[in-house]
Amino acid sequence: MSRGTLVIDADACKGCELCLAACPPNVLTMSATVNEQGYRYPELHDGCTGCTACQIVCPDFVFAVYRFTPPPG
Repeated sequence: MSRGTLVIDADACKGCELCLAACPPNVLTMSATVNEQGYRYPELHDGCTGCTACQIVCPDFVFAVYRFTPPPG
């Protein structure tokens, strides 16, 4: 079960792939298609932990990270 999720601004990505190496659960892969600038961009798969590693290393501020809060009890 995922503990977080991302919103990826694919059009802002320049395809550096730093996020792939930084992602501990390895849930990012590069797209087969390109964005408006002609770059491949990351795509999210199941298992995101919301750790923010991708957001921290991204030079283009492509990621908005959201963590899920478990219900009390």
